[in-house]
Amino acid sequence: MGFLSRILAPVEFSERCERAARYARSLAECFESELTILHVLASPGDLDEESYRKLVSHLERRLHEFGSSEVSRFPVRRLAVKGDVSRKIVQYSQDERIDLIVMPTRGFGPYRRFILGSNTAKVLHDADCAVCTGVHLDEAPAPGLPPESILCAVDLGPQSRTVLAFACGLQRRFAARVTVAHAVSAGSLEPAARKELEQLVCETVLGADLLVEAGDPAQVISEAAGRTGANILVIGRGSASGSFGRLRTNAYAMIRQSPCPVFSV
Repeated sequence: MGFLSRILAPVEFSERCERAARYARSLAECFESELTILHVLASPGDLDEESYRKLVSHLERRLHEFGSSEVSRFPVRRLAVKGDVSRKIVQYSQDERIDLIVMPTRGFGPYRRFILGSNTAKVLHDADCAVCTGVHLDEAPAPGLPPESILCAVDLGPQSRTVLAFACGLQRRFAARVTVAHAVSAGSLEPAARKELEQLVCETVLGADLLVEAGDPAQVISEAAGRTGANILVIGRGSASGSFGRLRTNAYAMIRQSPCPVFSV
């Protein structure tokens, strides 16, 4: 199978989800991917069996109609399952070997870029595959493709090669300009970090610009994304086997503060 051959777009029938599904559709077209739109039905709660059956029937109709004006010309699998939302999304992504999950955030108003919805956070925490999210998928119009500029943030840790390889996959498809950025703490030796970054990039990504700056990682990367005009930010989010799952503090902050959609690997 090719790069990003299976894409999953979980939906809850909101406008923000429709815009995220539109972005997922655009990615699927670019990579000739299989696209699945998934809705998770919550538990029946206090509803009796007949009322719940009618609700399920209604939601299945809505799922069939959801985003039809946007994705009707592209083959899409639509599926409804029952259970805990984030757990079912993660389980489906694992069972079906999904390569990318596309989800919007849940924030509103002037502070929405600093808020990450609980289901999105849980999926980022637990999913094995890449996850694309950002406040930008809540907005109209959704960010267009193909991107002209990709920013890849690495910490020079063991996962950096995986993050760079993902950015390289996007670069090959879009022929976009790639900048690889690394933030060092105040007082650290930037020349030493740049030399290590150069060696790492030489092994994985061709033709990438390098950026090493001192400061808070989320702030450094967010500002770099703005300066480089990045349409996509690629970051790592830790090891799934760690005691805190995959979503680490710096990754969480980068996702919240990024001025463009974030692909968390």
